[in-house]
Amino acid sequence: MTSAYASLEARFRRLTLLGDAQGVLQWDMAAIMPDGGAGVRGDQLAALKVVSHEILTDRAVGDLLDGAESENRALDPWQRANLVEMRRSWRHATAVPAELVAARSKAVSDCEMAWRTARAANDFKGLLPLLRRVLALTRETAQAKAQALGVAPYDALLDRYEPGGSSREIDALFDDLAAFLPGFTSAVIDKQNRAGAPLPLAGHYPAEGQTRLARELMAAIGFDFAHGRLDISHHPFCGGVPDDVRITTRWNERDWVSGIMAVLHETGHAMYERGLPVAWRYQPVGKARGMSLHESQSLLVEMQACRSRPFVAYLAGRAAAAFGGSGPAWSADNLYKLYTRVERGLIRVEADEVTYPAHVILRYRLEKAMIAGGLDLADLPGAWNESMRELIGVTPPDDKDGCLQDIHWPGGAWGYFPTYTLGAMTAAQLFDAATRAVPAIPDALGRGDFAPLMGWLRANIHEKASSLSGGDLVSVATGRPLDPAVYKRHLTRRYLDA
Repeated sequence: MTSAYASLEARFRRLTLLGDAQGVLQWDMAAIMPDGGAGVRGDQLAALKVVSHEILTDRAVGDLLDGAESENRALDPWQRANLVEMRRSWRHATAVPAELVAARSKAVSDCEMAWRTARAANDFKGLLPLLRRVLALTRETAQAKAQALGVAPYDALLDRYEPGGSSREIDALFDDLAAFLPGFTSAVIDKQNRAGAPLPLAGHYPAEGQTRLARELMAAIGFDFAHGRLDISHHPFCGGVPDDVRITTRWNERDWVSGIMAVLHETGHAMYERGLPVAWRYQPVGKARGMSLHESQSLLVEMQACRSRPFVAYLAGRAAAAFGGSGPAWSADNLYKLYTRVERGLIRVEADEVTYPAHVILRYRLEKAMIAGGLDLADLPGAWNESMRELIGVTPPDDKDGCLQDIHWPGGAWGYFPTYTLGAMTAAQLFDAATRAVPAIPDALGRGDFAPLMGWLRANIHEKASSLSGGDLVSVATGRPLDPAVYKRHLTRRYLDA
Protein backbone atom coordinates (compact mmCIF):
# COMPACT_ATOMS: atom_id res chain seq x y z
CA MET A 1 0.00 0.00 0.00
CA THR A 2 1.46 3.36 -1.04
CA SER A 3 1.61 6.20 1.44
CA ALA A 4 -0.63 8.34 -0.78
CA TYR A 5 -3.21 5.58 -1.04
CA ALA A 6 -3.06 4.87 2.72
CA SER A 7 -3.71 8.53 3.45
CA LEU A 8 -6.70 8.48 1.12
CA GLU A 9 -8.15 5.44 2.86
CA ALA A 10 -7.93 7.24 6.20
CA ARG A 11 -9.71 10.30 4.81
CA PHE A 12 -12.46 8.27 3.16
CA ARG A 13 -13.02 6.25 6.32
CA ARG A 14 -13.76 9.51 8.12
CA LEU A 15 -16.05 10.60 5.29
CA THR A 16 -17.98 7.34 5.46
CA LEU A 17 -18.50 7.67 9.20
CA LEU A 18 -19.81 11.21 8.75
CA GLY A 19 -22.13 9.96 6.02
CA ASP A 20 -23.33 7.17 8.30
CA ALA A 21 -24.23 9.75 10.93
CA GLN A 22 -26.23 11.66 8.34
CA GLY A 23 -28.05 8.48 7.39
CA VAL A 24 -29.21 7.79 10.93
CA LEU A 25 -30.26 11.43 11.43
CA GLN A 26 -32.28 11.29 8.21
CA TRP A 27 -34.01 8.10 9.34
CA ASP A 28 -34.82 9.75 12.68
CA MET A 29 -36.24 12.77 10.85
CA ALA A 30 -38.51 10.56 8.74
CA ALA A 31 -39.57 8.11 11.45
CA ILE A 32 -39.70 9.55 14.97
CA MET A 33 -38.48 13.16 15.11
CA PRO A 34 -41.13 15.62 16.36
CA ASP A 35 -42.14 18.25 13.81
CA GLY A 36 -40.63 20.97 15.98
CA GLY A 37 -37.16 19.54 15.46
CA ALA A 38 -37.20 20.11 11.71
CA GLY A 39 -35.33 23.41 11.75
CA VAL A 40 -32.40 22.31 13.87
CA ARG A 41 -32.23 18.95 12.09
CA GLY A 42 -31.86 20.76 8.79
CA ASP A 43 -29.01 22.78 10.28
CA GLN A 44 -27.35 19.62 11.64
CA LEU A 45 -27.49 17.82 8.30
CA ALA A 46 -26.26 20.86 6.42
CA ALA A 47 -23.30 21.22 8.83
CA LEU A 48 -22.34 17.56 8.42
CA LYS A 49 -22.56 17.81 4.65
CA VAL A 50 -20.37 20.91 4.62
CA VAL A 51 -17.75 19.20 6.82
CA SER A 52 -17.79 16.17 4.50
CA HIS A 53 -17.54 18.42 1.49
CA GLU A 54 -14.57 20.28 2.99
CA ILE A 55 -12.71 17.01 3.70
CA LEU A 56 -13.27 15.75 0.19
CA THR A 57 -12.41 19.03 -1.54
CA ASP A 58 -9.26 19.68 0.45
CA ARG A 59 -6.56 20.56 -2.07
CA ALA A 60 -4.39 17.76 -0.70
CA VAL A 61 -6.89 15.13 -1.84
CA GLY A 62 -6.29 15.90 -5.50
CA ASP A 63 -2.53 15.57 -5.00
CA LEU A 64 -2.98 12.31 -3.10
CA LEU A 65 -5.15 10.92 -5.88
CA ASP A 66 -2.49 11.82 -8.44
CA GLY A 67 0.18 10.21 -6.30
CA ALA A 68 -1.76 7.01 -5.69
CA GLU A 69 -2.69 6.70 -9.37
CA SER A 70 0.94 7.07 -10.40
CA GLU A 71 1.77 4.02 -8.26
CA ASN A 72 -1.27 2.03 -9.42
CA ARG A 73 0.71 -1.16 -10.02
CA ALA A 74 1.53 -1.43 -6.34
CA LEU A 75 -2.17 -1.75 -5.48
CA ASP A 76 -4.27 -4.90 -5.51
CA PRO A 77 -7.47 -5.09 -7.64
CA TRP A 78 -9.77 -3.97 -4.81
CA GLN A 79 -7.53 -1.04 -3.97
CA ARG A 80 -7.41 0.00 -7.63
CA ALA A 81 -11.20 -0.18 -7.84
CA ASN A 82 -11.38 1.83 -4.62
CA LEU A 83 -9.14 4.48 -6.14
CA VAL A 84 -11.46 4.78 -9.14
CA GLU A 85 -14.41 5.36 -6.80
CA MET A 86 -12.43 7.89 -4.77
CA ARG A 87 -11.66 9.87 -7.92
CA ARG A 88 -15.33 9.81 -8.96
CA SER A 89 -16.43 11.10 -5.55
CA TRP A 90 -13.77 13.80 -5.65
CA ARG A 91 -14.87 14.99 -9.10
CA HIS A 92 -18.46 15.33 -7.92
CA ALA A 93 -17.48 17.19 -4.77
CA THR A 94 -14.99 19.62 -6.25
CA ALA A 95 -17.50 20.67 -8.89
CA VAL A 96 -19.84 22.20 -6.29
CA PRO A 97 -18.99 25.12 -3.95
CA ALA A 98 -19.47 24.48 -0.23
CA GLU A 99 -22.03 27.27 0.08
CA LEU A 100 -24.17 25.61 -2.62
CA VAL A 101 -23.94 22.27 -0.80
CA ALA A 102 -25.13 23.89 2.43
CA ALA A 103 -27.91 25.88 0.77
CA ARG A 104 -29.26 22.88 -1.08
CA SER A 105 -29.11 20.65 2.01
CA LYS A 106 -31.08 23.18 4.05
CA ALA A 107 -33.60 23.73 1.25
CA VAL A 108 -34.16 19.99 0.90
CA SER A 109 -34.67 19.51 4.65
CA ASP A 110 -37.20 22.35 4.77
CA CYS A 111 -39.04 21.13 1.68
CA GLU A 112 -39.15 17.50 2.77
CA MET A 113 -40.78 18.42 6.09
CA ALA A 114 -43.24 20.76 4.36
CA TRP A 115 -44.12 18.04 1.84
CA ARG A 116 -45.56 15.87 4.61
CA THR A 117 -48.10 18.55 5.49
CA ALA A 118 -48.70 19.62 1.88
CA ARG A 119 -49.43 16.09 0.68
CA ALA A 120 -51.91 15.43 3.47
CA ALA A 121 -53.62 18.77 2.74
CA ASN A 122 -53.51 18.36 -1.05
CA ASP A 123 -51.68 21.70 -1.16
CA PHE A 124 -49.31 21.80 -4.12
CA LYS A 125 -49.42 25.60 -4.27
CA GLY A 126 -48.33 25.79 -0.64
CA LEU A 127 -45.32 23.58 -1.34
CA LEU A 128 -44.44 25.31 -4.61
CA PRO A 129 -42.12 28.06 -3.25
CA LEU A 130 -40.01 25.58 -1.29
CA LEU A 131 -39.95 23.05 -4.12
CA ARG A 132 -39.02 25.80 -6.56
CA ARG A 133 -35.98 26.63 -4.44
CA VAL A 134 -34.94 22.97 -4.30
CA LEU A 135 -35.24 22.73 -8.08
CA ALA A 136 -33.27 25.96 -8.64
CA LEU A 137 -30.42 24.78 -6.41
CA THR A 138 -30.53 21.32 -7.98
CA ARG A 139 -30.25 22.81 -11.47
CA GLU A 140 -27.33 24.92 -10.29
CA THR A 141 -25.68 21.82 -8.88
CA ALA A 142 -26.36 19.90 -12.10
CA GLN A 143 -24.78 22.62 -14.22
CA ALA A 144 -21.67 22.71 -12.06
CA LYS A 145 -21.25 18.94 -12.13
CA ALA A 146 -21.98 18.75 -15.83
CA GLN A 147 -19.05 21.05 -16.57
CA ALA A 148 -16.73 19.01 -14.35
CA LEU A 149 -17.83 15.62 -15.66
CA GLY A 150 -18.27 16.57 -19.30
CA VAL A 151 -21.86 15.33 -19.49
CA ALA A 152 -25.36 16.80 -19.77
CA PRO A 153 -26.81 18.33 -16.57
CA TYR A 154 -29.37 15.56 -16.08
CA ASP A 155 -26.70 12.90 -16.59
CA ALA A 156 -24.58 14.62 -13.95
CA LEU A 157 -27.44 14.12 -11.46
CA LEU A 158 -28.04 10.57 -12.70
CA ASP A 159 -24.39 9.68 -12.12
CA ARG A 160 -24.90 10.03 -8.38
CA TYR A 161 -27.37 7.13 -8.44
CA GLU A 162 -26.31 5.24 -11.57
CA PRO A 163 -22.54 5.71 -12.05
CA GLY A 164 -21.82 6.14 -15.74
CA GLY A 165 -25.52 6.14 -16.60
CA SER A 166 -26.68 7.82 -19.80
CA SER A 167 -30.07 9.42 -20.36
CA ARG A 168 -29.68 8.70 -24.06
CA GLU A 169 -29.56 4.96 -23.34
CA ILE A 170 -32.41 5.24 -20.86
CA ASP A 171 -34.51 7.20 -23.38
CA ALA A 172 -34.17 4.37 -25.90
CA LEU A 173 -35.04 1.72 -23.33
CA PHE A 174 -37.98 3.62 -21.86
CA ASP A 175 -39.37 4.58 -25.27
CA ASP A 176 -39.36 0.86 -26.12
CA LEU A 177 -41.13 -0.01 -22.87
CA ALA A 178 -43.62 2.84 -23.29
CA ALA A 179 -44.55 1.36 -26.67
CA PHE A 180 -44.81 -2.17 -25.25
CA LEU A 181 -46.61 -1.62 -21.96
CA PRO A 182 -50.02 -0.15 -22.94
CA GLY A 183 -50.94 -3.01 -25.27
CA PHE A 184 -49.46 -5.61 -22.95
CA THR A 185 -51.33 -4.14 -19.98
CA SER A 186 -54.62 -4.25 -21.87
CA ALA A 187 -54.01 -7.87 -22.87
CA VAL A 188 -53.29 -8.86 -19.27
CA ILE A 189 -56.33 -7.03 -17.89
CA ASP A 190 -58.55 -8.63 -20.55
CA LYS A 191 -57.23 -12.09 -19.64
CA GLN A 192 -57.74 -11.51 -15.92
CA ASN A 193 -61.26 -10.16 -16.48
CA ARG A 194 -62.17 -13.29 -18.41
CA ALA A 195 -60.84 -15.43 -15.57
CA GLY A 196 -62.88 -13.53 -12.99
CA ALA A 197 -61.85 -11.32 -10.12
CA PRO A 198 -60.17 -12.83 -7.06
CA LEU A 199 -62.15 -13.11 -3.88
CA PRO A 200 -61.59 -10.04 -1.70
CA LEU A 201 -59.82 -10.21 1.64
CA ALA A 202 -62.05 -7.61 3.20
CA GLY A 203 -61.63 -7.05 6.89
CA HIS A 204 -59.84 -5.13 9.59
CA TYR A 205 -56.14 -5.87 9.95
CA PRO A 206 -54.65 -4.12 12.98
CA ALA A 207 -51.22 -2.62 12.54
CA GLU A 208 -49.91 -4.79 15.39
CA GLY A 209 -50.78 -7.97 13.52
CA GLN A 210 -49.27 -6.68 10.29
CA THR A 211 -46.10 -5.80 12.16
CA ARG A 212 -45.80 -9.29 13.62
CA LEU A 213 -46.26 -10.91 10.21
CA ALA A 214 -43.79 -8.48 8.64
CA ARG A 215 -41.13 -9.29 11.21
CA GLU A 216 -41.68 -13.02 10.70
CA LEU A 217 -41.20 -12.65 6.93
CA MET A 218 -38.17 -10.39 7.38
CA ALA A 219 -36.56 -13.04 9.58
CA ALA A 220 -37.30 -15.72 6.95
CA ILE A 221 -35.52 -13.66 4.33
CA GLY A 222 -32.53 -13.35 6.65
CA PHE A 223 -32.91 -9.89 8.19
CA ASP A 224 -30.84 -9.60 11.38
CA PHE A 225 -32.78 -7.66 14.03
CA ALA A 226 -29.58 -7.29 16.05
CA HIS A 227 -28.42 -5.00 13.24
CA GLY A 228 -31.66 -3.35 12.17
CA ARG A 229 -35.25 -2.43 12.96
CA LEU A 230 -38.69 -1.84 11.44
CA ASP A 231 -40.60 1.42 11.98
CA ILE A 232 -43.38 3.54 10.43
CA SER A 233 -42.94 6.61 8.22
CA HIS A 234 -44.90 8.64 5.68
CA HIS A 235 -43.08 6.88 2.85
CA PRO A 236 -41.52 3.38 3.01
CA PHE A 237 -37.72 3.40 2.77
CA CYS A 238 -34.54 1.64 3.87
CA GLY A 239 -31.93 3.81 5.58
CA GLY A 240 -29.32 3.74 8.28
CA VAL A 241 -25.98 2.01 7.69
CA PRO A 242 -24.89 -1.60 6.95
CA ASP A 243 -24.44 -2.45 10.62
CA ASP A 244 -27.63 -0.63 11.67
CA VAL A 245 -30.19 -0.93 8.87
CA ARG A 246 -33.46 0.98 9.32
CA ILE A 247 -36.59 -0.12 7.43
CA THR A 248 -39.84 1.84 7.47
CA THR A 249 -43.29 1.17 6.04
CA ARG A 250 -46.85 2.42 6.40
CA TRP A 251 -49.87 0.28 7.30
CA ASN A 252 -53.36 0.26 5.86
CA GLU A 253 -55.66 -1.51 8.31
CA ARG A 254 -58.10 -2.34 5.51
CA ASP A 255 -55.42 -3.86 3.26
CA TRP A 256 -52.53 -5.84 4.72
CA VAL A 257 -51.01 -6.66 1.33
CA SER A 258 -49.62 -3.19 0.49
CA GLY A 259 -47.76 -2.68 3.76
CA ILE A 260 -46.34 -6.21 3.81
CA MET A 261 -45.14 -5.91 0.21
CA ALA A 262 -43.44 -2.61 1.07
CA VAL A 263 -41.62 -4.36 3.92
CA LEU A 264 -40.50 -7.19 1.63
CA HIS A 265 -39.24 -4.62 -0.86
CA GLU A 266 -37.26 -2.70 1.73
CA THR A 267 -35.89 -5.94 3.20
CA GLY A 268 -34.31 -6.64 -0.19
CA HIS A 269 -32.49 -3.32 0.12
CA ALA A 270 -31.47 -4.18 3.67
CA MET A 271 -30.06 -7.58 2.72
CA TYR A 272 -27.85 -5.92 0.10
CA GLU A 273 -26.52 -3.45 2.65
CA ARG A 274 -25.87 -6.18 5.21
CA GLY A 275 -24.14 -8.34 2.60
CA LEU A 276 -21.57 -5.75 1.57
CA PRO A 277 -17.97 -6.81 2.37
CA VAL A 278 -17.00 -6.00 5.96
CA ALA A 279 -13.33 -5.55 5.00
CA TRP A 280 -14.28 -2.56 2.81
CA ARG A 281 -17.09 -1.20 4.99
CA TYR A 282 -15.69 2.33 5.25
CA GLN A 283 -14.37 2.75 1.70
CA PRO A 284 -16.13 3.82 -1.51
CA VAL A 285 -15.48 0.43 -3.14
CA GLY A 286 -17.36 -1.23 -0.29
CA LYS A 287 -20.59 0.62 -1.01
CA ALA A 288 -23.50 -0.65 -3.10
CA ARG A 289 -22.94 -0.42 -6.84
CA GLY A 290 -25.50 2.26 -7.67
CA MET A 291 -29.23 2.41 -7.22
CA SER A 292 -30.18 0.25 -10.22
CA LEU A 293 -28.37 -2.63 -8.52
CA HIS A 294 -29.91 -1.62 -5.20
CA GLU A 295 -33.40 -1.52 -6.69
CA SER A 296 -32.74 -4.86 -8.36
CA GLN A 297 -32.22 -6.40 -4.92
CA SER A 298 -35.45 -5.00 -3.48
CA LEU A 299 -37.48 -5.86 -6.57
CA LEU A 300 -35.92 -9.30 -6.80
CA VAL A 301 -37.18 -10.05 -3.30
CA GLU A 302 -40.56 -8.36 -3.64
CA MET A 303 -41.50 -9.08 -7.26
CA GLN A 304 -39.46 -12.06 -8.42
CA ALA A 305 -39.36 -14.18 -5.24
CA CYS A 306 -42.27 -13.04 -3.08
CA ARG A 307 -44.85 -12.96 -5.88
CA SER A 308 -43.83 -16.37 -7.18
CA ARG A 309 -46.34 -19.20 -6.81
CA PRO A 310 -44.16 -21.21 -4.40
CA PHE A 311 -43.69 -18.32 -1.97
CA VAL A 312 -47.34 -17.23 -2.16
CA ALA A 313 -48.33 -20.76 -1.13
CA TYR A 314 -46.12 -20.36 1.95
CA LEU A 315 -47.40 -16.85 2.65
CA ALA A 316 -51.05 -17.88 2.43
CA GLY A 317 -50.68 -20.10 5.48
CA ARG A 318 -48.71 -17.56 7.46
CA ALA A 319 -51.15 -14.72 6.67
CA ALA A 320 -54.21 -16.82 7.53
CA ALA A 321 -52.64 -17.69 10.88
CA ALA A 322 -51.68 -14.05 11.54
CA PHE A 323 -55.14 -12.63 10.84
CA GLY A 324 -57.41 -15.57 11.66
CA GLY A 325 -58.40 -16.01 8.02
CA SER A 326 -60.17 -19.07 6.62
CA GLY A 327 -62.11 -20.15 3.56
CA PRO A 328 -61.48 -19.92 -0.21
CA ALA A 329 -60.40 -16.27 -0.09
CA TRP A 330 -57.35 -17.29 1.93
CA SER A 331 -56.26 -20.06 -0.45
CA ALA A 332 -52.88 -19.87 -2.17
CA ASP A 333 -54.52 -19.68 -5.61
CA ASN A 334 -56.71 -16.76 -4.61
CA LEU A 335 -53.85 -14.95 -2.89
CA TYR A 336 -51.73 -15.41 -6.03
CA LYS A 337 -54.53 -13.85 -8.09
CA LEU A 338 -54.62 -10.91 -5.68
CA TYR A 339 -50.84 -10.51 -5.70
CA THR A 340 -50.62 -10.57 -9.49
CA ARG A 341 -53.76 -8.52 -10.16
CA VAL A 342 -53.08 -5.80 -12.73
CA GLU A 343 -54.96 -2.52 -12.47
CA ARG A 344 -54.47 0.98 -13.77
CA GLY A 345 -53.87 2.72 -10.45
CA LEU A 346 -52.74 6.15 -9.27
CA ILE A 347 -50.05 5.34 -6.68
CA ARG A 348 -46.56 4.21 -7.69
CA VAL A 349 -45.67 2.40 -4.45
CA GLU A 350 -48.93 0.41 -4.68
CA ALA A 351 -48.65 -0.32 -8.41
CA ASP A 352 -48.53 -3.85 -9.75
CA GLU A 353 -45.54 -5.25 -11.56
CA VAL A 354 -46.95 -4.57 -15.04
CA THR A 355 -47.96 -0.92 -14.64
CA TYR A 356 -45.11 0.10 -12.32
CA PRO A 357 -42.64 0.87 -15.15
CA ALA A 358 -45.10 3.36 -16.64
CA HIS A 359 -45.17 5.25 -13.32
CA VAL A 360 -41.37 5.45 -13.48
CA ILE A 361 -41.23 6.52 -17.13
CA LEU A 362 -43.66 9.34 -16.35
CA ARG A 363 -41.51 10.68 -13.51
CA TYR A 364 -38.28 10.29 -15.45
CA ARG A 365 -39.59 12.30 -18.39
CA LEU A 366 -41.02 15.03 -16.17
CA GLU A 367 -37.93 15.48 -13.99
CA LYS A 368 -35.69 15.57 -17.05
CA ALA A 369 -37.87 18.30 -18.52
CA MET A 370 -37.79 20.30 -15.27
CA ILE A 371 -34.00 20.09 -15.03
CA ALA A 372 -33.68 21.17 -18.67
CA GLY A 373 -36.02 24.11 -18.06
CA GLY A 374 -38.68 22.90 -20.48
CA LEU A 375 -41.31 22.40 -17.78
CA ASP A 376 -42.11 25.03 -15.16
CA LEU A 377 -42.96 23.70 -11.71
CA ALA A 378 -46.27 25.54 -11.73
CA ASP A 379 -47.29 23.43 -14.73
CA LEU A 380 -46.26 20.12 -13.12
CA PRO A 381 -49.76 19.03 -11.96
CA GLY A 382 -51.21 19.40 -15.44
CA ALA A 383 -48.26 17.69 -17.11
CA TRP A 384 -48.44 14.89 -14.56
CA ASN A 385 -52.14 14.28 -15.17
CA GLU A 386 -51.71 14.31 -18.93
CA SER A 387 -48.88 11.77 -18.72
CA MET A 388 -50.94 9.55 -16.42
CA ARG A 389 -53.75 9.47 -18.98
CA GLU A 390 -51.33 8.67 -21.78
CA LEU A 391 -49.19 6.00 -20.09
CA ILE A 392 -51.52 4.39 -17.54
CA GLY A 393 -55.02 5.37 -18.58
CA VAL A 394 -56.14 7.06 -15.36
CA THR A 395 -56.34 10.66 -14.17
CA PRO A 396 -55.60 11.68 -10.55
CA PRO A 397 -58.55 13.41 -8.85
CA ASP A 398 -56.17 15.66 -6.92
CA ASP A 399 -52.48 16.46 -6.45
CA LYS A 400 -52.22 14.37 -3.28
CA ASP A 401 -52.54 11.25 -5.39
CA GLY A 402 -50.79 12.91 -8.30
CA CYS A 403 -47.60 14.93 -8.32
CA LEU A 404 -47.40 15.18 -4.51
CA GLN A 405 -47.33 11.44 -3.84
CA ASP A 406 -43.54 10.92 -3.85
CA ILE A 407 -40.92 12.25 -1.47
CA HIS A 408 -38.11 12.17 -4.04
CA TRP A 409 -38.26 15.68 -5.48
CA PRO A 410 -38.87 17.48 -2.16
CA GLY A 411 -36.14 15.23 -0.70
CA GLY A 412 -33.64 16.27 -3.39
CA ALA A 413 -33.40 12.88 -5.18
CA TRP A 414 -33.49 14.18 -8.74
CA GLY A 415 -32.17 11.54 -11.15
CA TYR A 416 -33.21 8.63 -8.94
CA PHE A 417 -36.47 7.56 -10.59
CA PRO A 418 -35.11 5.72 -13.68
CA THR A 419 -33.18 3.33 -11.46
CA TYR A 420 -36.45 1.70 -10.38
CA THR A 421 -37.21 0.27 -13.80
CA LEU A 422 -33.56 -0.39 -14.61
CA GLY A 423 -33.59 -2.30 -11.33
CA ALA A 424 -36.70 -4.27 -12.30
CA MET A 425 -35.03 -5.39 -15.52
CA THR A 426 -31.88 -6.34 -13.62
CA ALA A 427 -33.91 -8.22 -11.01
CA ALA A 428 -35.57 -10.36 -13.66
CA GLN A 429 -32.23 -11.22 -15.22
CA LEU A 430 -30.54 -12.00 -11.90
CA PHE A 431 -33.42 -14.17 -10.69
CA ASP A 432 -33.40 -16.04 -13.99
CA ALA A 433 -29.65 -16.67 -13.61
CA ALA A 434 -29.97 -17.64 -9.94
CA THR A 435 -32.70 -20.22 -10.54
CA ARG A 436 -30.74 -21.71 -13.43
CA ALA A 437 -27.62 -21.94 -11.26
CA VAL A 438 -29.49 -23.19 -8.17
CA PRO A 439 -32.63 -25.07 -9.32
CA ALA A 440 -33.65 -25.67 -5.69
CA ILE A 441 -34.49 -21.99 -5.15
CA PRO A 442 -38.23 -22.12 -6.08
CA ASP A 443 -38.95 -25.13 -3.84
CA ALA A 444 -37.03 -23.48 -0.99
CA LEU A 445 -39.13 -20.32 -1.35
CA GLY A 446 -42.20 -22.52 -0.99
CA ARG A 447 -40.93 -23.41 2.49
CA GLY A 448 -40.09 -19.81 3.38
CA ASP A 449 -36.39 -20.64 3.00
CA PHE A 450 -34.48 -17.82 1.33
CA ALA A 451 -31.01 -19.19 2.11
CA PRO A 452 -30.31 -20.63 -1.39
CA LEU A 453 -31.36 -17.41 -3.11
CA MET A 454 -29.55 -15.14 -0.67
CA GLY A 455 -26.44 -17.31 -0.88
CA TRP A 456 -26.30 -16.86 -4.64
CA LEU A 457 -26.92 -13.11 -4.37
CA ARG A 458 -24.34 -12.74 -1.59
CA ALA A 459 -21.65 -14.40 -3.72
CA ASN A 460 -22.51 -12.80 -7.06
CA ILE A 461 -23.72 -9.30 -6.13
CA HIS A 462 -23.53 -8.29 -2.46
CA GLU A 463 -19.93 -9.22 -1.66
CA LYS A 464 -18.62 -7.61 -4.86
CA ALA A 465 -19.91 -4.18 -3.81
CA SER A 466 -18.44 -1.55 -6.18
CA SER A 467 -15.41 -3.55 -7.29
CA LEU A 468 -16.92 -3.70 -10.81
CA SER A 469 -19.22 -1.43 -12.79
CA GLY A 470 -22.91 -2.19 -12.62
CA GLY A 471 -22.91 -3.46 -16.19
CA ASP A 472 -19.95 -5.74 -15.54
CA LEU A 473 -21.53 -7.11 -12.36
CA VAL A 474 -24.65 -8.10 -14.28
CA SER A 475 -22.63 -9.58 -17.14
CA VAL A 476 -20.43 -11.65 -14.82
CA ALA A 477 -23.38 -12.84 -12.72
CA THR A 478 -25.70 -13.72 -15.59
CA GLY A 479 -23.36 -14.37 -18.51
CA ARG A 480 -24.60 -11.47 -20.63
CA PRO A 481 -25.22 -7.70 -20.49
CA LEU A 482 -28.54 -6.36 -19.30
CA ASP A 483 -31.11 -7.58 -21.81
CA PRO A 484 -34.62 -6.04 -21.90
CA ALA A 485 -35.92 -9.18 -23.59
CA VAL A 486 -35.45 -11.11 -20.33
CA TYR A 487 -37.70 -8.65 -18.50
CA LYS A 488 -40.40 -8.79 -21.18
CA ARG A 489 -40.20 -12.59 -21.23
CA HIS A 490 -40.66 -12.68 -17.44
CA LEU A 491 -43.76 -10.47 -17.65
CA THR A 492 -45.21 -12.50 -20.51
CA ARG A 493 -44.66 -15.83 -18.73
CA ARG A 494 -46.19 -14.66 -15.47
CA TYR A 495 -49.15 -12.69 -16.79
CA LEU A 496 -50.09 -14.12 -20.20
CA ASP A 497 -48.65 -17.62 -20.50
CA ALA A 498 -49.46 -18.93 -17.02
